[in-house]
Amino acid sequence: MGKNIEINEKIEKYISDHSCDLNSIQKEIIIHNESLGDVKRMQIAISQCYFLQLIIKTAKIKNILEIGTFTGLSTLSMALALPKDGKLVTLDKNKETSKKAELYFKKANLDNKIEIILNNALESMKNLINEKKTYDLIFIDADKENYINYYNLSFQLLNKNGLIIIDNVLWKGDVSNPNKNDRITISIRDFNSFVKKDNRVEKTILPLGDGITICRKKYL
Repeated sequence: MGKNIEINEKIEKYISDHSCDLNSIQKEIIIHNESLGDVKRMQIAISQCYFLQLIIKTAKIKNILEIGTFTGLSTLSMALALPKDGKLVTLDKNKETSKKAELYFKKANLDNKIEIILNNALESMKNLINEKKTYDLIFIDADKENYINYYNLSFQLLNKNGLIIIDNVLWKGDVSNPNKNDRITISIRDFNSFVKKDNRVEKTILPLGDGITICRKKYL
């Protein structure tokens, strides 16, 4: 069996150099996030940008719900891959970072495709359920302690054969380290075990960025 390589910064740059070029506004967001210090860890990996865009195009996704906006790199990356009539709704409660993200969306001329809902994400999801909204793809990248709650609510918002993609499921590798038992690591472990046992979906974990789980909703 072949050995998986470690995706360090050099490999990440090599991937970027040999993939499609990022949009100029994507690059601008990345540069901005580099100035934020440790909080830049909330940004998705560049390899994940490419992956999400490819999934959206190949699966012909038109409607996306994102849970967790930050400064908008994942949002913009996904919106760039949407068709002309596509729509993305992103949920966040941080006014400052959401305002910054909105400026980038306008600069990229994609604010017509993107709607930011500022509120507690669980409450926003319940409101969307009451409004009978549905989505082809739901991307979860918010507070880890609510991952199971976000995931369960997603099933009431997901179209037939829809996808749920969840970020940070490997958590710097700490999920496999028995000596790491902080609150967030335990939450992610519990979430991964929950998804493993969930017969509603076909699922797999890919070692992209900080690890992503891809779930396809089953219809029996």
